[in-house]
Amino acid sequence: MPLLHREKKICLGVDPFWSRLAMVATQDIALNNFFRRRIVIGGENLPLSGSVVLAPTHRSRWDALMLTMAAGRRITNRDCRYMVTRSEMRGVQGWFLNRLGCFPIDQGRPSLTTLRYAVDLLISSQQLVVFPEGKINRLGEPVKLKKGLIRLAQLASNKGLEIKIVPVGLAYSDVIPKFYGSASICFSKPIIISRDFKQPTNDFNIELSKSMRSAEQSALLAVGRR
Repeated sequence: MPLLHREKKICLGVDPFWSRLAMVATQDIALNNFFRRRIVIGGENLPLSGSVVLAPTHRSRWDALMLTMAAGRRITNRDCRYMVTRSEMRGVQGWFLNRLGCFPIDQGRPSLTTLRYAVDLLISSQQLVVFPEGKINRLGEPVKLKKGLIRLAQLASNKGLEIKIVPVGLAYSDVIPKFYGSASICFSKPIIISRDFKQPTNDFNIELSKSMRSAEQSALLAVGRR
């Protein structure tokens, strides 16, 4: 089933008008005026081609804007396609997200249709963003990562794709970001998932979690926290 045909059942894709407008509103106005400094670490680890999944820590609603700033179309020449919870796709926010390439998933029981759509995006060399922690975790307390990410990567690798999963750490100078504070994002070296990938899910999640935490530590140091 072609990507566009399946997309119509999931979301509205990336609307050219609204995506450009959102870029100006979020990157040029919101981020520029709210944060005093925006620091990007490890940008050389961000793949500019191929099938990519960004796996960031989730500390604030600013995370998505920071990710788009550091890895969006102005940097990689492709959009960040966010996999979000169903609750985030409701109301006015959902109306906009539905036109910015975001699509919903049931974290507890992800549907096969949604996973197949995500695989279609990877086959098309798009860039997915999946928050493995599942929700905002302001204090960075240890959590058990969801299994959806590795399941998605395995489905894609079964299609013969090589998937690059990039652990990402985000940090702010205050636990709850404050006006004129600092924000930092750090990209770690990608974890490669190929057809012969045999690592058990729990072991993979442990490795991914460690890489995310390590990236976050670098981001925390950059904004003066530990």
